[in-house]
Amino acid sequence: MSHAVSRLRAQRLARAIRPFVARGSRAERCAGCRVIPEYCLCAWRPKVQAKSAVCLLMHDVEPMKPSNTGWLIADVIGDTTAFAWSRTEVDPELLTLLADPQWQPYIVFPGEFVAPERVVSEVNLAQDKRALFILLDGTWSEARKMFRKSPYLAHLPVLSLAPEQLSRYKLRRSKRDDHFCTAEVAALCLELASDQPASEVLDAYLDVFSTHYLAAKFLLPLDPDDAVHARLTPYL
Repeated sequence: MSHAVSRLRAQRLARAIRPFVARGSRAERCAGCRVIPEYCLCAWRPKVQAKSAVCLLMHDVEPMKPSNTGWLIADVIGDTTAFAWSRTEVDPELLTLLADPQWQPYIVFPGEFVAPERVVSEVNLAQDKRALFILLDGTWSEARKMFRKSPYLAHLPVLSLAPEQLSRYKLRRSKRDDHFCTAEVAALCLELASDQPASEVLDAYLDVFSTHYLAAKFLLPLDPDDAVHARLTPYL
């Protein structure tokens, strides 16, 4: 299945000087889900309609990491775009997207690092607008750099999330429990935009992905009838 993140991954691999090897593993991976074939996730890719859109601004090797969850967003949300971030250049298609009048763009970032007048905590849309959530996909230090050094985003409102739950993502843990993975952030944004079915499906899909990925890493058996899989089954 080709989508924005898979295409960006292909472009990044094509210009790589040396082969990219995922940390700690040289195993063969499914081209469709980036998981070891015996634990393939492709049959669990859900179907859901979403009113909102997601724009992923991805730091360098992020599209090539098997644990990257931006890929899951593109699997679930039809209107997902993905762009490689550069400090010195900006993709003209990204600027066109941001200027498209059908969208109300929000850049998603912690409000504690932003001037208060830019920060919002709710998604308020005019009748003719749809929400476009811009997610900075990278490590926390990379995301902070991307935020500071992307002047073309400086005019946009900053959506600051204050979720009550702590992150459940176990594949690449931040040192802070309140730092969420990209798919978790997208699910929370969708919920704020009243895109509840899409939010729930993405959250359930992340759980299934994490289960398959960790099972593959530790060679554990999978139970397709467990509660994690059962939650996603109605959307297949």
